[in-house]
Amino acid sequence: VRAGKLTPETVVDLSGLNELRGIEATESEIIIGGAVSIAELLSSPVIEKHATVLFAAAKTFANTLIRNRATVGGNLANAAPCADTAPALLVLNAEGELSSSGGARWLPLGEFLVGAFKTQRRPDELLTKIRFPIPPMSSRGGFQKMGLRKISCMAKVDVAVYLDFDESGTCTAARIALGAVAPIPLRAEKAEASLVGTAFIARAPAKPACWGEQPHDKIIEEAARLAGEVASPRSGSEYKQQVVAGLVRRLLVEIANEVGGVDA
Repeated sequence: VRAGKLTPETVVDLSGLNELRGIEATESEIIIGGAVSIAELLSSPVIEKHATVLFAAAKTFANTLIRNRATVGGNLANAAPCADTAPALLVLNAEGELSSSGGARWLPLGEFLVGAFKTQRRPDELLTKIRFPIPPMSSRGGFQKMGLRKISCMAKVDVAVYLDFDESGTCTAARIALGAVAPIPLRAEKAEASLVGTAFIARAPAKPACWGEQPHDKIIEEAARLAGEVASPRSGSEYKQQVVAGLVRRLLVEIANEVGGVDA
């Protein structure tokens, strides 16, 4: 509005609507009001315990002042390619509730986001709630962001990873989402498929930053490569494909070590 790109006749303040606020955990899902701020995500024990990937994304979000004002619904409805909450919510299989005077409908986040700054929201609808299944205790999630600064920066690359495991440490489900590398946040489905059925049992690495000479090297490297290929950045930003691969590799190594422990 200040830049003159939008000239609304009327502006309505929604911050006083209690129906748009609150974080609720039922037996099976977590429901977040559209007007819940990023700061409220970080202060919520429900999010910290059950949605670690979203909690990690919120920690990287801009700075304290902006986190106090920015909302989850606003971040999604704005539909910027670099929206930090979108990749995290994608790997959590989140849905959004779109409400109008005529009723409400739920849409998976992957269908809600259709282009850069474009969504399926109709002019008479509000994004009132976001919900996702409570991840099982056997799952692990992680989020990595690359920007020009450590704080107060828009993402150059966002990567969110969610993995679930059986009792033997074998991956039974994998979801990887990327942000700021295409017009919309997107899933790396081939990379996900390459991980399912893999036993994540870590060995002591030769150096803190490397994985070591183990069969898992090839699996993680292949998943990282496939994820990098999904990125379709604008001309001149092809480096983002390598950044995606590096961040995915880092997250997978961290999760593998956490799940399998370190076998010396």
